[in-house]
Amino acid sequence: MASGDVQSDESLYPIAVLIDELRNEDVQLRLNSIKKLSTIALALGVERTRSELIPFLTDTIYDEDEVLLALAEQLGTFTQLVGGESYVHVLLPPLESLAQVEETIVRDKAVESLRALAPQHSATDLETYFIPTVKRLAQGDWFTSRTSASGLISVCYARVSNHVKGELRQLFKSLCQDDTPMVRRAAASKLGEFAKVVEPEYLRQELVSLFTNLANDEQDSVRLLAIEAGIAMAGLFRHEDLEQQMMQTLRAATEDKSWRVRYVVADKLVDLQKAVGPEITKNDLVGAYCSLLKDPEAEVRAAAASKLKDFCNSLPTDTREQIIMSQILPCVKDMVGDMNQHVKSALASVIMGLSPILGKDNTLEHLLPLFLNQLKDDFPEVRLNIISNLECINEVIGVRQLSQSLLPAIVELASDAKWRVRLGIIEYMPLLAGQLGSEFFDEKLSSLCMSWLTDHVFAIREAATNNLRKLVEKFGRDWAQNTVIPKIIQLARDQNYLYRMTCLFAINVLAEPCGQEVTQRMMLPTVITLASDPVANVRFNVAKTLQRIYPVLDSSVLASHVKPALDKLNQDADHDVQYFANEALEKVIEAL
Repeated sequence: MASGDVQSDESLYPIAVLIDELRNEDVQLRLNSIKKLSTIALALGVERTRSELIPFLTDTIYDEDEVLLALAEQLGTFTQLVGGESYVHVLLPPLESLAQVEETIVRDKAVESLRALAPQHSATDLETYFIPTVKRLAQGDWFTSRTSASGLISVCYARVSNHVKGELRQLFKSLCQDDTPMVRRAAASKLGEFAKVVEPEYLRQELVSLFTNLANDEQDSVRLLAIEAGIAMAGLFRHEDLEQQMMQTLRAATEDKSWRVRYVVADKLVDLQKAVGPEITKNDLVGAYCSLLKDPEAEVRAAAASKLKDFCNSLPTDTREQIIMSQILPCVKDMVGDMNQHVKSALASVIMGLSPILGKDNTLEHLLPLFLNQLKDDFPEVRLNIISNLECINEVIGVRQLSQSLLPAIVELASDAKWRVRLGIIEYMPLLAGQLGSEFFDEKLSSLCMSWLTDHVFAIREAATNNLRKLVEKFGRDWAQNTVIPKIIQLARDQNYLYRMTCLFAINVLAEPCGQEVTQRMMLPTVITLASDPVANVRFNVAKTLQRIYPVLDSSVLASHVKPALDKLNQDADHDVQYFANEALEKVIEAL
């Protein structure tokens, strides 16, 4: 009897600890106990998890939001811990409560877990347990439960009987017509998803009118979500039905009084273009796109400008060039001189993409003057975006056409006060080098690349060393010997120890592309000399460099030059120097 009591006490222990921890005043302790729920459930076994743990959790849902968030997340993964898919419905009550709380992030996580559990229900369980849960949420007094219901209807619709489908459509309709804007907003956000599972006849009979009402809602936050849903729905219609059922509403959205709605149209226009096909694009969307490019709000113009390349690429091929030249290009020409830098920057990042579409003659006549104009823009981001997309124009007319205008822009960006702009231009140097050739590069740009090695920002110096490696890989070892390495070796004699370290960083990355002979003859002597540097940071970087470049070196050189240098550093007064020297020495001894 006594031993039975002990066993019973032990079996109660996990849930007793959980209860204590969940009642603890410390939020972190409560949060930790929720995160350990799966361990507790395993200790209890499936039967007691169903009969004790889940009811306990359902009854105690009042806590800090982060504890509830963790609980909502955990419950979505509990199927096996309650006995598999046959018992998954026992997880619905706590999640139903969580789907009604005030904090949005908790509700969203509860809905996410419920959506994950819906497919795990059998068809019978779905109608017996899941559908009543959805109905209670959809008909709840508080808007919080009704917003959650919107996200659950589409995941169970396809697997229920026709009678229940009718009820679900009615529920969704009531959510779309709810008095509370937050509920209508939630319903609008799920309309596109629901449209994909509804039968085609109900799509036309019921959902189109819901879309039209939501797209004309008094709240712009509802309208913009309805337009997103409408674009998703457009792909479900035949083109002739689309014109009749939805295009009027979508056309009106491009002139909506709220800039946020127009922004969504601009942002999703390419998706809409793919859904509606070439005929509607030609008749409706080109005009709409041009009006968005001229929109009074800068955010809308920037969103429309960023879609320029994709929109033009998706135009019908037979009339593409004519549409761009006659309708779109005049708007683009105006935008090059836009007052807003974000609009110009968005345009500069995609305008080069028109070159391959329009061909060489049109590029030279119409686009080249625009590119040259943008290369002289006051804002560095605009100039940088043009330079970063040069490969598009290089394919069509060759970058030489731009070289005279490129140089001043590159030089100016290279010395821009913002270090991120300087960093951006460094990243495009190898691309420019490949397009301009080594002769032009040496004459105009190599001194610029070397000057970055002595920039006052470390990120620039680091990027400059990696840039040199890419240039050496492009132009070859002879170019490195004549142009780069002599200037790097000069840094080893600089008064500033940071630049002496940059010399070592450059050698780290150049040893491999330059090969054994060049590394041993030109770079290794400099590294060995720096082993006697007065600054400890330089000395331990010598040890790190020797560890990095030793695979490139000949074993006789390792024995005669590298090992003695590391032996000396291993006796250094500075502990860091000793540590890195010892690490490098072990590798070198292994190699010998």
